[in-house]
Amino acid sequence: MWDTYLVASSVGDALRKLADLGGEGRIIAGGTDLVLQSQRGQCPSRAMVDVTRIPGLDQIAERDGYIHVGATATHAQVAASPLIRARAGVLARACGSVGSPQIRNVATLVGNVVNALPAADGAVALFALDAQVRVTTLEGQEWLPIADLYETVGVCTIDPCVQMVTALRFHPLPPGTGSDFQRLARRRALVLPILNVAAVASLRDGAFADVRIAVGPVAPTPFRAAAAEQALRGQPAGEAQIARAGQLAAAAAQPRSSVLRGSRAYRTAMVDVLVRRALSQAVAAVDRVADVGAALRGRPA
Repeated sequence: MWDTYLVASSVGDALRKLADLGGEGRIIAGGTDLVLQSQRGQCPSRAMVDVTRIPGLDQIAERDGYIHVGATATHAQVAASPLIRARAGVLARACGSVGSPQIRNVATLVGNVVNALPAADGAVALFALDAQVRVTTLEGQEWLPIADLYETVGVCTIDPCVQMVTALRFHPLPPGTGSDFQRLARRRALVLPILNVAAVASLRDGAFADVRIAVGPVAPTPFRAAAAEQALRGQPAGEAQIARAGQLAAAAAQPRSSVLRGSRAYRTAMVDVLVRRALSQAVAAVDRVADVGAALRGRPA
């Protein structure tokens, strides 16, 4: 375990404290994974820099065409946010499925990303939203595609001793777009998923205009089913097309056999099932919004 615990008053202060620690410090917010890693000897840092008291770092807001989620926003905050629920429902559902209420009230969405596990529910949804990540150092900051942070299972590309992820951002889902999150697990809470799927589908005149499908864990990082996405674009939003997308996603996925998660054959078959379910629910969400809009327009003045 660490022997020094520091509390930062600003992002700059946190980064300066990291610099003063000379590579022996780490950022901590929720700490639901980091504390366990430290107890197991998997985190060699001798000092922790707490960023939970930095004003404004937990904000969820829409500006400049993006929804921004701060580094200390918890899964519970994201799941309950009216903005996220209305404009990025897939992320609200993913964050609402993490762990238990106690964990969701402490664990942060950014921590879910930095931990770099391919099964992380929030991260899979962020891949389907084409999210970006703001990486900050003492020299400045830059926005990177979320995929750039993933090297392999549990390995993040940022240096936690000198860099800090301060925010996430993604475009809100436009009208005519539906989304869904599907999770397969041995029970409903406090267990890692066998599989999870996030789908975003935009329709125009009854056909798929844009589709994004993210799946985990079927590769060393959260996996975008590119072949399935491409096959759907421009095609009618029908059962046959969705079934074909499920087959393509399953063919591209590379899950391993696991004592905890089941055989490769079983998990591959379930990729097909979950992708079809997620796409069908995303299309249904668009149809429900269209039906409500039509009913409202048909009301007498």
